[in-house]
Amino acid sequence: MEQNVHEKINKQFEELIATLPSDKDHFEARPTGIFLASSLKSGTTWLKVIMFSTMNRSKFEFATHPLLTTGLHDCNPYLDTYIWDHDVEALPSPRLFASHSAYPLLPKSVRESVDCKVVYICRNPKDVFVSHYLFAMKLRPPMLPPISMEEAFDLFCRGVCEYGPYFEHVLGYWKASLESPGKILFLKYEEMRKEPVRYVKQLAEFLGEPFSAEEEKEGVIEEIVKLCSFEKLTSLEVNKTGKVAFVPEMLISNDNFFRKGQVGDSKNHLTPEMIERLDKITEEKLKGTGFAFGESKKY
Repeated sequence: MEQNVHEKINKQFEELIATLPSDKDHFEARPTGIFLASSLKSGTTWLKVIMFSTMNRSKFEFATHPLLTTGLHDCNPYLDTYIWDHDVEALPSPRLFASHSAYPLLPKSVRESVDCKVVYICRNPKDVFVSHYLFAMKLRPPMLPPISMEEAFDLFCRGVCEYGPYFEHVLGYWKASLESPGKILFLKYEEMRKEPVRYVKQLAEFLGEPFSAEEEKEGVIEEIVKLCSFEKLTSLEVNKTGKVAFVPEMLISNDNFFRKGQVGDSKNHLTPEMIERLDKITEEKLKGTGFAFGESKKY
């Protein structure tokens, strides 16, 4: 029975992959559209709720905010899967979507739109790998043989990732943000964790919804940061027991999207040899780009 369910899910993913190019080609971005882009496990969930809370701060009271009782992925659906079986045109503006697609694979209308905004968040590759590996192992079907961290690490270092090689993913958006700074805001997870108030304010300004002097005086930015904090989100019942289905028959518990949210926790999981290897790859990939991950030197 369980095997049949997983076979069905695999079939649905195959159908999804086959239709995505066509669906994305026909997706029409709106001038007010907002996209959150990232590679897997880069702080996407956290930034999702921050963007939703910032954009809708005039609609909801913090004491009765929908994030307190509603699944956090409902506020900002993944276009990569949502477009498969939903009418995206039925969504009211401004539409807020998330995507793990590499920049060249975003819908053409998004890339070519002058007014549509894209917010990208990146994270140190060592933390990305560890977070993604532990997340994937929780969801791995029991009939499949386990993959060791060493094997998964080797694949990551060789660029074998669901949405393409990690460094190319990051640098694709980085270069696009340099070419179109008014269209693409490039954020670093580590810097946001260190100064959340500063970056929530920057985010609001970029999205055309700057905080007023009165809002700043009343502590609205701090309230958003508090509402979207790791501690608050993990304490909510909806995130302890709720589930989300990105594709039919594949339910994922909301608590799987929260682990520690810490910067640098990868040092507790990777061997010195693994750290040295990935640091060397990082240096080679970033050399001459002018880019550096959060809490690291420029190459």
